[in-house]
Formats: sequence, structure tokens, C-alpha cells
Amino acid sequence: MSRKMLLTLIVLMALVLSGLILIQTNLIKTASDIREEQFDQMVKSALKRVVDHMEELERRDARESARIGRLPGMANSPGNMDVFPRQSTGQISGQFRFQYSERSVFGNYREEFQITFTDTTHSGKDGLDPWFSDEASSFDQLHELNLDQERRREQWLKDLNWSNYKILLEDRPLQERVDSTLLAGAIADVFKESGIDLDYKYAVRSTNLGQDRFIMGNKDYDPVRKKEYTSLLFPYDFAGQQPNYLYVYFPKRSGFLLRATGFTIIPTIILTGLLIAIFAYAILVIFRQKKLSQIKNDFINNMTHELKTPISTISLASQMLEDGSVTNTPKTIEHISRIINQESKRLSFQVEKVLQMAVFNEGRLKLKFKEFDMNKTLSNVLNNFELRVKSKNGILHADISPGIVLVRGDEVHLTNVIFNLLDNAVKYSGETPEISVSTEDKNAHFIVSVSDNGIGIPKEHLDQIFDRFYRVPTGNVHNVKGFGLGLSYVKKIVELHNGKIKVDSVVNKGTKFSIFLPKIKK
Repeated sequence: MSRKMLLTLIVLMALVLSGLILIQTNLIKTASDIREEQFDQMVKSALKRVVDHMEELERRDARESARIGRLPGMANSPGNMDVFPRQSTGQISGQFRFQYSERSVFGNYREEFQITFTDTTHSGKDGLDPWFSDEASSFDQLHELNLDQERRREQWLKDLNWSNYKILLEDRPLQERVDSTLLAGAIADVFKESGIDLDYKYAVRSTNLGQDRFIMGNKDYDPVRKKEYTSLLFPYDFAGQQPNYLYVYFPKRSGFLLRATGFTIIPTIILTGLLIAIFAYAILVIFRQKKLSQIKNDFINNMTHELKTPISTISLASQMLEDGSVTNTPKTIEHISRIINQESKRLSFQVEKVLQMAVFNEGRLKLKFKEFDMNKTLSNVLNNFELRVKSKNGILHADISPGIVLVRGDEVHLTNVIFNLLDNAVKYSGETPEISVSTEDKNAHFIVSVSDNGIGIPKEHLDQIFDRFYRVPTGNVHNVKGFGLGLSYVKKIVELHNGKIKVDSVVNKGTKFSIFLPKIKK
């Protein structure tokens, strides 16, 4: 895939993902706004019911005042009813007189009814007392009269303008018009019926004469940065609306709305986050694959150059022996045979190096751990490598700490690690290499440092030099041969020994590798 196509694909994927995220965000916001609006409407409707309930309570008080004909605190004007007993002489005589009066602050109602009867009969045909019969008939008439009086009275009360009592009740102070206990109970009942199961604070405040006064409610009412809900108290007063308000706020409103909409928001957020993560991972994989493809191409090119040289040399030597172009003297044959043998070993070494890394990466490499003196092993490596440095007119400095330093590990592979670092130091140090090897016994670690005066490594490549097949780009210059496997091998071996490796480098001044290996106490 070309770079242009890759960038185009990434841009298209980013645009699609951005559009999807924008749509999801808008849907989440819409759902949240709808839930919030529903809650607000529910609270406002509940407060309206509370206000209407308080209004109805005052109307009931007005009707009751009209019924008894007085306002709270006024004396009542009772009616009277006198009943005269019958005479004790032989003549039966009776008189009933009923009088009803209703007095109020707006008028009087008065009605009077009188019944008079006389009976001189002493006995009836059936032996019953005629007085008893007439007396029962009279009481029936009185009962009917009573019912008629009650009907007239009720009609009078209906005809009476009880709104006048309402007007007088409206003149009372707000704290007398509103019963705090009834108000608190009404708010609790209405909120429960409306399904508002959330802690709240309420207050009744009045702003008459431009002064905001707290009348009743929760003493700790403090809606700092909280949304308040208000409703006007007694909005139907005959004298006009007064600035008396019922305030309510919910301390945990935001958390409640978030939980209420969480069933739709949280899955959306999770899915969107997963989509973003998958997209980022896909882009990362694409770049890694492209980078790996480029590294493998470089590896194949390097391997081709590395294997081509010994193969060409062996082929040329074989051809010389075959076509008789050289004198077949024992000395010449020995020389050619030595060249073929050296190049064969070189070719075998390169192939073995590649195969070894393959085995290593597949996890089939087994290390043989044992205790050995790291100082002694290091001295042997330096003695063998000193000739190579001198052959290039270089200098090898050694600063080995005295004594025995015991480490537990695979001596062969640790020897290869030191050899790889020295080999890189020689290859990248130019014509006259100056290499320093030093050791340090520090706490629980034994530190081996290899430094050179070579070309150095740019800072942006320091984190990648330990990757397999990676080589620092040098343009079209291929003066240093290699597969890019040495430092990868070094890092893996050190990590398998529970150690770590550190690199410091300055371009055109040199590079220093430090290996930290755990040591064994003597």
C-alpha cells in the first residue's frame, strides 16, 4: 500500500469516526435534555398542585366562615326555639313557636314559625288518648317544618356571597394564611404521587415592599449553583397577585438526571470509546506493518549483500582451481583453500546468526545457567578482541574492577553480548577506533560499560535500535554491513538474565552502552 493511499484511508476513517462521534454526542445531549425537561415539567406540575391545594384550603375556610357566619375569632349568634308544655286541666292546649335567625358581618337572616292547637276530647273510640294522637301528628308537622327550614337555610348560604369572607382571609399575613405543617405534608404527598423520589429543600419567601423575607421552610435552604423551581402562592386572590413564592431545589438533581439517562448514555459512551480505541489500534497496526515491511525489505537487502560477498569469493576461488588460470602449486592451492574455508565459515556464521534469532524469537532457545566470575570472562573477551582493534590502528582501554564478581547466567551468551557490543563499537568508530570498557560494582548490580568515539545515534532512533532488523537509516550509504539483529539479541539475553541495558549517545561524539547484571554475594 502506497503512502498516499494509506494517508487517504486514514483521513476517510477519521472523518467517518468524527461524524459518528458528533452524531452520538448530539443524541446523548438530546436524550439528556429531554430527561431534564421531563423532570422540570414534573416538578413544576407538582408545585402547581401544591399551590392549588393551599388555595383550596383557604376557600374551605371561607366557606366554613360563611356557614357559621363569622370569621375566626368572632362570636356566633345562635337562634332560639321555645316549646310550651300542655295544660294539666281537662282541656288539652299546646303551642309551638320556632324562630331562626342568622347574623353575619354582611347581613341578617330571620324566620319565625308558630303552631297553636287545642283539643277538648278526653278519649277516642279505641280507648286511646286523643291527646297522644294529636301530639304525634303535631310533632310530624314540626319535623317537616324543621326539614323545610334547613333547606331554606342551605339555599340562603348558597345565595350568600362567601367570596366576601375569602377577601377578608386574604388580608391576613402570609404566615397565617399558610400552615407550615400542612404545606410540608402537601409537598411530600404531591412529590410522592408524582414519582419524584429525591431529597429536596423548600422555602416560602415574600418580597413585599422590596424586601426579600424568609417566611417558613428548611432553615438550611441554600441553592448555591443549583436550579430552583418557583411557584406563585395564591395566584387567584381577588385583590391581585402578591409577590409570595414557594421555592424548591434538589441538592442531588444532577446525579439523579445522570443516573436516569445513564441507561442510554453509558452504553453509547462505552461503544464510542471502543470504536475510537479500535480505530487507533488499527492505525497503529497499519503503521507497524508498514514499518515492519520496510525493515524486512532492508533486512533482505542487507542479507543479500552479506551473503553475496562470501558466495562470490568462494565461486571465484573454485573457478580459479577449475580452469587452471593459476599455477597449481601446493602453496597456491593452500592459499585458495584457506580463502574458501574462511568465506565458508563466514557464510555459515551469517546463516547461523539468522537461524539463531529465529529460534530465539520462537522461544526455543534454552540457556544454561551457572555461577561464574564475570571479571574473568570479560578479561578473556578483551584479550581476544584487542588484536582486531589494533589491526585498525585503534586503542582499547580497559578499566576492570579488581576481585571476583559472581553472576548467575549463561556464560556463552553473555560472552556473545560483550562481543556484539565491541563489534559494533569497532564498526561505527571510523578509521581509528577508541574503545573503552569499564566495570562497576554498584549495590546489587554489576555494571559493564562499552563506549566508543564513533558516529553516534540520533536521539529519535534510540528507542528503536533494539528492535529486530532495525538499523539506523544512513541513506544510500552501506559502508557498515549487518542484519540489524545484534542489539536485539543483546537486549533479549540481558533481560533473560533479569538485567537491563541503557544507552547514551551523542551524534559525531560516540555511544555508550551500559549493562546491569544482578550479582551474587560472595
